[in-house]
Amino acid sequence: MINDVKKEAEHRMQRGIEALKEEMRRLRTGRAHAGLLEHVSVEYYGTTVPVKQTANISVEDARTLVVTPWEKQMVAAVEKAIINAGLGLNPVTAGSVIRVPLPPMTEERRKELVKVVRAQAETGRVALRNVRREALGDLKDLLKEKMIAEDDERRGEDEIQKLTDRYVAQIDALLKDKEAEIMEF
Repeated sequence: MINDVKKEAEHRMQRGIEALKEEMRRLRTGRAHAGLLEHVSVEYYGTTVPVKQTANISVEDARTLVVTPWEKQMVAAVEKAIINAGLGLNPVTAGSVIRVPLPPMTEERRKELVKVVRAQAETGRVALRNVRREALGDLKDLLKEKMIAEDDERRGEDEIQKLTDRYVAQIDALLKDKEAEIMEF
């Protein structure tokens, strides 16, 4: 019983960490990486699909992405999608290849991004605490139904708290790494 509650809590906490990693990956740092364009949507034969399903995205150098659409007629649509994505990027088309230069980030912009990352990390911590609260509620319900003893409940609470502390430490490590990456020149 307690192990089921603990496993469910751990699974949900792990999903929360993965969601936070995905959110942080989307943030633009000083370096070019293909993940910057993964959430950009392109109109492709009447349907909207992610750009990575219509083109190859690669990194040319530290400040330039190269997008190569698989079909020549998609070049204009992909370029338009990148411009309209709200990323502040201005792609340059050369034949069937789209180069996306990343402008250098100012100190002010870096500090804004650090604030955004900290807010995302705090949202992740709140999500973990919510999972903890629900798991502790499940343990209390098991105790009320006399399916577990009070000692088992306390032991379960301690295990869930240790689990929460471990995942909060992971969030703190992610935050520290991302802050360092953003502030790097």
